[in-house]
Amino acid sequence: MRYAVRKFALSFAFAVASAVAALSAEVGAATGTNQTQDDSLKEFMGANPDCLEFNDQCSFCAVVNGAAECSTPQIACVKQKIRCTKRADK
Repeated sequence: MRYAVRKFALSFAFAVASAVAALSAEVGAATGTNQTQDDSLKEFMGANPDCLEFNDQCSFCAVVNGAAECSTPQIACVKQKIRCTKRADK
């Protein structure tokens, strides 16, 4: 009985430690990524002034009054190159 309790406690401790490590990595990555993403959005908008909607397969954005308004990134997405999905009619 004691062996089962120790085994459960040890498994639980490893699970908690793994979750904390994964969460810390995500928080650290998100902090650095946000600045880069903002810069890349500005660059993309500058290079594509006629683009009204765009996405990177994680966040979906629309240009409103000259500024990008983007959704929260989806869970478990794989970022790709930003691409325009709707352009202004000329």
